[in-house]
Parts: sequence; C-alpha cells; structure tokens
Amino acid sequence: MSTVNLIESFGEFKDLKNIDRVTMMGILEDVFRGVVKKRFGEEAKVDIIINPDKGDLEIWLNRIIVEDGMSEDDNLEIELAEAKKIEPDFEVGEEVSQEVKIFDFGRRNILSLKQNLQSRIMELEKDHLYNKYKERVGEIITGEVYQIWKRETLILDDEGNELIMPKDQQIKVDFFKKGDNVRAVVWKVEMRNNTPVVILSRTAPEFLEKLFEQEVPEVADGLITIKRIVREPGERAKVAVESYDDRIDPVGACVGMKGSRIHGIVRELRNENIDVINFTSNDQLLIQRALSPAKIGNIKLDLEHKRAEVYMKPDQVALAIGKGGHNIKLAGRLTGYEIDVYRETDEVTDDVALEDFADEIDQWIIDELKGIGCDTARSVVEIGQEELVKRTDLEEETVIEVLRVLKTELDK
Repeated sequence: MSTVNLIESFGEFKDLKNIDRVTMMGILEDVFRGVVKKRFGEEAKVDIIINPDKGDLEIWLNRIIVEDGMSEDDNLEIELAEAKKIEPDFEVGEEVSQEVKIFDFGRRNILSLKQNLQSRIMELEKDHLYNKYKERVGEIITGEVYQIWKRETLILDDEGNELIMPKDQQIKVDFFKKGDNVRAVVWKVEMRNNTPVVILSRTAPEFLEKLFEQEVPEVADGLITIKRIVREPGERAKVAVESYDDRIDPVGACVGMKGSRIHGIVRELRNENIDVINFTSNDQLLIQRALSPAKIGNIKLDLEHKRAEVYMKPDQVALAIGKGGHNIKLAGRLTGYEIDVYRETDEVTDDVALEDFADEIDQWIIDELKGIGCDTARSVVEIGQEELVKRTDLEEETVIEVLRVLKTELDK
C-alpha cells in the first residue's frame, strides 16, 4: 500500500464522516506517532508531516552524529561514517534528519494503523453525534426517510447521520415512503451499546410548540407564551397561550387572519384539530375555555380532590365530550382536573335513556352513540342526522333508522 493511497483512503473517510481538517490531521499524527514510537522507541525524536489534501505523509527520524563505533542506540544516534553518506559535510554532534518510508513498517503494521485510525474516527464521530443532538433536544429538524420498518423509521439528516423515529412517535395517519422529507422534533438521545441513538417524535407536545414558534413570530419573539399543550396526536390538541402585552391578542395572533397561521400547523399534523385558548390562573374560567366549543352553565370545583362538576344544556354535552371523548379528556389534562359533565335537568324532563331502546337498537350502536356523549334519546335527536354521521362511524342509513325510532318514542 503506497503512502498516497493510504492518505487518500483516510481523506475519503474524513469526507464521509464530515470531520474538520484540523481534527483529522491531529488524529492522523497521533496514530502515526504511536506506530513510529513502537518501531523506534519512546525516546526517538520523530517529525511527522501530514498534508491530507495532497496525500502527502512524511516521517523524519532525527539522530545525533557520534564517533564511529560509539553508537549505543541506532534509533537515537548515527555514526559519523553513516552520516557522511547522507551529507559529506556532517560533523560529530550535529543532528541528522532521515526520512523513513512507510514501506519500512510492513504491511501488517500499515493495516493495523489504518484500523486504529478508523476506530479513532468512529469514536470521535459518535461523540460528535451525541453532543450535537444532545444540545438540540426539543428542536425541529428535517430529514429524509431512508428505510421503513414495522416498529420504526430510519431517517437521515443533512450530514447523513442515522436518526430513528419509533412507530409510537408517529401520528397514526402518517404515511411515509423512501425519499420523503419529514419534520420531527428531537425527542431524546440515548446511548445503546456505546452508540448514540437519536430518537425523533411527531407526537410529543414539544413538536407542536416548535411548530407554533415557526409559524407565529410573536411566539418566537417571546411576546406570546405557550403555557400548556396537551395532544391526542392526529385527533385533537389544546394550546393555552398568554401575552404580557395587552395590545396583543394571543389567540388571534396564533390563529392568524382567516386561520392562515394555524392552517400550516394543522396540515403538518395531518388535520389534527387545534384549540387555542387564553390561559388564566382562574381554574373555573380555564375549565370553561378548555371545554370549548361547548357552552358551560355552572361549574362546581372540589379543590382538594381536583375534581370539577360541569353543568350545561343537554345540546352542549356532546360538544363538551367530543368525538371519542377527546375534548373532555384533553380539557382535563390541560386544567389538571377530573371533569364530570352533567345535564341541567330542569331544561328537559321528557327524555328517555338510550338503554331503554335495547330491544329496538343494537347494543353496539348504543355504545357508539354513548361514545360521543349521548346517553338519552333527546341528546341524539338534537345533534341531527348530518352531525351524527360525521361524529360516529355509523352508516347514514343506520343513523336515519335510529332517529326514526327515537323520534317516535319522544313524540309519544
């Protein structure tokens, strides 16, 4: 293996791993010096000159000239007769610099040297990757999908580093194919078997927070503060915001003119519904806002057990609970209260529980209606056919038949 080829191979490795020139030259010198010291001894005076750009590597052994027959260590001293073969004018006491060819080390040492170098660079690259992404935890990055497995997706960043996005950190409706660009937040960095593993997430609240920073200048500038974020990824999210400047409407600024700012975030999150509300330290008011779009009548708080009894008109119950119970669940997480919803009973007395229709309506249909917050006949009828089709997984024909049965009973 020639010197030029050896250095060229190192140069390619340097480019692949994106290591700066100064660091690379330092590693090269350390590795070569170790081999040289092993060959000539620890006390040997050796100069190593490296120019990776040109493929140059020079090793010079420096020895002191002594009288003929007086040399005690050929690696430290050279006899005068030998020195004069290099330069006739040399005298005793002077220093002779003699180039050592890499071939003198032998093929085995050269291969060992290359392996040591690669090992050093790999360790450096691991440290570089770990430190780089440890500082970027919580930041959004854009990468390219390289490989898709059952439990995770492999993503490459702009330097070719391999990043992992587990299946449970992807939005349920996410669908990627090789070559796609994907945005995600750096969720955490772990060391597994002495190798750094960078884990990305699209379901973490931090991802939504950083999207707001990118889309809403007032959030990025600190004029608007995001106080709390809760998510059911791909379904619904609630964001509580606050501004210390009375001239700024935090909700309006986050939503944008005709929803221009929030729409970009919603599209990135695969049409996840995002409710932006004004934060307040008043628990009752915060619960009222968190249950939006439902309109609240009265709230009773149990501060000791962090429970809230919320009363509202029957037609608002389904809105408060939301499809799949997401709205009330997120409201509870946002406010820190266990929320129970009750109908204001003085509003409606001529109602019938859905369970009373078990002989006419299949139980799975009743369960589906209960899942959107309806447990009485009138609560279902008041939502209407179109909304029922949207909020449930029921076929339109099924909804029509259910409404017919319920209306018939209510009309009696």
